[in-house]
Amino acid sequence: MNNKSGAILVVSGPSGAGKSTLINAMMKDLGDCYFSISTTTRPMREGEVDGVHYHFVTKEEFEKDIQEGHFLEYALVHSNYYGTSLKPVKKALQEKKLVIFDIDVQGNEAIKKQLGDITTSVFVTTPTLTELENRLTTRSTDSAEVISKRIAMAKEEVKRVGEYEFLVVNDKLEEAVQTLTTIAKAARLKIEHKDVQEFIQKWVDKA
Repeated sequence: MNNKSGAILVVSGPSGAGKSTLINAMMKDLGDCYFSISTTTRPMREGEVDGVHYHFVTKEEFEKDIQEGHFLEYALVHSNYYGTSLKPVKKALQEKKLVIFDIDVQGNEAIKKQLGDITTSVFVTTPTLTELENRLTTRSTDSAEVISKRIAMAKEEVKRVGEYEFLVVNDKLEEAVQTLTTIAKAARLKIEHKDVQEFIQKWVDKA
C-alpha cells in the first residue's frame, strides 16, 4: 500500500548552504523522481532554458492559473510572479514519483497545508553563520549588499528549523549527501492518511 500516489520531499535552507549541490548528488541515487521547477513571468535570462530553469509564462497565463487554483504557492516579487504549479506535481505523484522541492520556509508551510501527509521536510544549513558568510563571499557571485541581505534572511530562516522534520548540517559534503539520500528514500514510504484508514479497515475485516 505504500507510495500509491508518490511522495514529496521539501528541502529548504539559506542561500549558500549547498542545497542544489546536495539535491543534484542525491538524485543520482534515487531513481525515478521529479524535481519541481518554479513558474515565473519574468523574462528569460541568457543561458536559461524553459522547462529546465523555470517554466516561463505570460502574466495573463499565470493569473488565469491563480484563478483556477493551479498554484500550490505563489508570490509577486519585483513586479514578476513566481510560483509552484500543481499541474506537473500532481502528474508526478500519480506516476508514483518522489517530488523534490527546493523551496523557502513560506513554501514549505504552504505545501504542508495542502499535502502534509505525504510530505517530508528537511532544513539544510551550514555549521555556523560565519561559515555561511564565508561561502557566500567565496563563490563571488553576489555583491556585498546582496550578501548582507542573504545573511539577514538566513538569520530569520534558521529560527524556523523547528517546522521541519529533519535538519542536515552541510559540513562534510559526502556525509550530508548520504544523510539526505537516506531521508529521501524513507520519504517514499510515507503513507497518506486515507491509506492508513483503508489498511486498518482491511486488516480488521480479515480478522
